[in-house]
Order: sequence, then structure tokens, then C-alpha cells
Amino acid sequence: MRVFISGGCKNGKSTYAQHVAKWQGRQSNPLYYIATMTATDGEDLGRIANHQQEREGWGFITIEQPKSIEGILPKCNRNGSFLLDSITALLANEMFSAHGDYDENACERTATGLSQVLDRLENIVIVSDYIYSDAMQFDPLTEAYRKSLSTLDRLVAEKCDVVIEVAYTQIIVHKGRMPYEIH
Repeated sequence: MRVFISGGCKNGKSTYAQHVAKWQGRQSNPLYYIATMTATDGEDLGRIANHQQEREGWGFITIEQPKSIEGILPKCNRNGSFLLDSITALLANEMFSAHGDYDENACERTATGLSQVLDRLENIVIVSDYIYSDAMQFDPLTEAYRKSLSTLDRLVAEKCDVVIEVAYTQIIVHKGRMPYEIH
């Protein structure tokens, strides 16, 4: 089952996604965590450490893949269960270099990679942040990122069997049906 989980920042998406991936992995091994965040400051390092601590002992094999998400395919057993966390970080890595350069083709390239992954993996949970819903106007570069993220989220939602929004720790299913209940 392909599951897409989106919602606001720091509201329980990743923890819920871990439970879903673990449930999916109960009959398929191995269990993979696809880490996409590249740390750029102390706050990022803290978030990474927190996520590592949260999944400690869960049996995840971590694959660091901050760019070119299709690169996971030769590194894993495609019959496993996967958790990709997150599209938000993946797009940022693809779109902006460490030197501040902007790649206007990042959305298209990331969409192609995500499509390849979704076409080849049966059990995957994908996390994204819902950061494009407010009415504020941002600078053109931020708007380009937000528009690209919404494009990727729509693509993933279309290809997934289940689409879930996590809002203030509440689980809202927008597409499909979860065959189990996770608390």
C-alpha cells in the first residue's frame, strides 16, 4: 500500500508515519527509513537527532538520500516497507545548493524520481509538510518552492492508495481507507 501523509510542521506526522510503515513491514522485510534532510544548522541537527531517537529500536535501516530519490532503488530490497521523510526536505535539497544557487528544474526532476520510486515500490509511506495553504505573499523564490511542493504533493497523492492529513495530531483520511487503526 502506498500512503501519503501531509500536515503542518511538528504535529505528529513522522511518528504516525513510522507506525504505518512498521505495520506495513510486519510481513515484509526489511524496513527502510529514507532520510532526506541535509543539516544546515543546529536546529536541523536537533531535528535529525530527535527523529533518530524516535525510531530507535524499531528495526529501520536508514538510507540517506538527500537528492535523486530514485537512487534508493538499487540500494534496497524492493519488497520491503519504506518510509520516505520528507518530500519537503528532498525538494529543498534539489532546488537550493549550499552556495545559494537556485535550480529551476528541481520540481520536474524530483517529480520524475518520485514517480520512479512509486512505480516500483508496493509498500511506502511518504511524508510532506503542508506549507502552502496560508494567504501570505512571500518573495518569488519562496513562492516558487511552495508551488513546486504543492505540485509534488498532488503527484504523490494521485499515485498513492491512501492520502492522510495530520492536523493537531488528528488523523483525517482524504483518499482510500486505512485497513487498520494506529494510535
